[in-house]
Amino acid sequence: MLLGEFRHSLDSKGRVFLPSRWREELGEIVVITQGLDRCLFLMGKPRFEDWAQRFDELPVERKDARAYSRIFFAKASEEQVDGQGRITIPANLRELAGLGKELVLSGVSRRAEIWDRGLYETYQGNVVERYEEIAETLQL
Repeated sequence: MLLGEFRHSLDSKGRVFLPSRWREELGEIVVITQGLDRCLFLMGKPRFEDWAQRFDELPVERKDARAYSRIFFAKASEEQVDGQGRITIPANLRELAGLGKELVLSGVSRRAEIWDRGLYETYQGNVVERYEEIAETLQL
């Protein structure tokens, strides 16, 4: 399971260190794709393949299913974790998520999110006040 928040810097080659405790869960090949709320989704390849199967089960006649899957898969990039535990975030995805030099990697169960630190702090500031309200609507 991918848990916790980690602050890391993006290097000049677009690489970032993965938290050491996540590396076994993620494996040697990860997939990065467009997420929601202006973040990137990061997951191990087996988890990404699980998501692909879920998309395959959606009726192709559903306009929203086609639109979401087109973006989700077209923006996806397989990346190898290097010997130092870093991954490269492709330039198109860095631009899409507005990533600067300072990042937050946030564990969200079986996937992680990659955020620009400023955007993450703004997002967290907006939702933390609604945490209990959100829990009620989800009936947790």
